[in-house]
Amino acid sequence: MNANEAYAEIERTGLMAGMRGNFHPENALRVTEVLLRSDINVFELTMNSVQPLEAMTAVKRAYGDSAVVGMGTALNEDMARRALDAGADFVVAPSFDAGMVAATQAANVLAIPGVMTPTEIVNAWSMGVKLLKIFPIGDLGVQYFKSIRGPLDHVRFICNGGMNDQNVGAFLEAGAVACGMASWLTGDGSMALDVIERRAALLREIVTRTRAEVNGRHA
Repeated sequence: MNANEAYAEIERTGLMAGMRGNFHPENALRVTEVLLRSDINVFELTMNSVQPLEAMTAVKRAYGDSAVVGMGTALNEDMARRALDAGADFVVAPSFDAGMVAATQAANVLAIPGVMTPTEIVNAWSMGVKLLKIFPIGDLGVQYFKSIRGPLDHVRFICNGGMNDQNVGAFLEAGAVACGMASWLTGDGSMALDVIERRAALLREIVTRTRAEVNGRHA
């Protein structure tokens, strides 16, 4: 999957499900199956989890093109290359590292570096990055995001960190392409599957409703 295809699918679904913790291959497969039922098909495994590369590979093998599966917490070029060698559809970081971005872009894979300040945003965007992860934005609140987008509304953001059912709609309404959901949606690997399924269905409802309201205002 190339960078444009991965971006298009993230934009379409509006959600990225993160799995950080005890998401060994069998657990990752179980969680993926539940989330797909709510049309959440973008999954971020993380390098600081249990068997992350093996879990990512297992999900890709099981679901093929029906799932977009990437690797997060790739803090540098070496970590990015390991994820790319394992077949990541995209590579995410909580921070901006030029080596990570360059290596990922050279493979025509979507790089999503983490940013928070205007300087970081401009520096990352100048490398041709298609999507920036503004992190950790949830705790700072939607007003900070709106303030950042004032002078930088040409930049495309995915909002991550502290995201839940109470604030996802507000960030999407404020202009986020998508929201990254980890602990609230998937927990640490021990959350019951029925809880994940209920939360996934609720998020899908929020995204659908919010987008309809935004499109209605712009019609």
